[in-house]
Amino acid sequence: MILDLHTHSIKSDDGRAKVRNYCQWIRSRDVGIDGFVLTEHRQYDFESDYSGLAEDFDQVILKGSEVETEYGHVLVFGVTPALTEAFDFAAIGLPLADVLAACDAHDAVAVPCHPGRRRVGMHAHIDELGVPPGVRIVEVYNGGSRGDEDAVAHQMAADLHYLGIGGSDAHIVSHIGRCATRFPRRVETEAELVEALKSEEFEAVSLRG
Repeated sequence: MILDLHTHSIKSDDGRAKVRNYCQWIRSRDVGIDGFVLTEHRQYDFESDYSGLAEDFDQVILKGSEVETEYGHVLVFGVTPALTEAFDFAAIGLPLADVLAACDAHDAVAVPCHPGRRRVGMHAHIDELGVPPGVRIVEVYNGGSRGDEDAVAHQMAADLHYLGIGGSDAHIVSHIGRCATRFPRRVETEAELVEALKSEEFEAVSLRG
């Protein structure tokens, strides 16, 4: 099963894609993914119900978040009401250690995303802040990466023995599915996604044409 683990809709401040339009694009262009995760910036969207769209388009549509820490941006999977009370999702410059600890305590998974990117990627802050303890997975394929950003992410993951995921980081419809993550078993819910990530049985893939 292949899921794009990093997408944004119009719920994000800089997102320009409606979820229905993502589904239509995937179907019309035969994009090679079975579903996607909406990781809206600095929030978790408790309100939206995409189950009807998921059924109509035969796509798994899950939700997560993208928060901002002193080490850069971090995807959070397995968000619950209790987790949103553990730290302020809307804050900028959250301590990564606090995010990791809260996720561990609430059965969620935190994954630094586009870590090879300047300023908002983890690698850019290691020289100053050191290697953060507790990171197990990073995003090694990002559909919005430029230049050597993915190469930096891959090298960092190799050097520090991290596992890698992939996500498109789509903000517009045509970017969905550029990068994704392959799982050996079906993933239908956020809880199953957390379980799959914790099982360490997955592979980052680039689906760029």
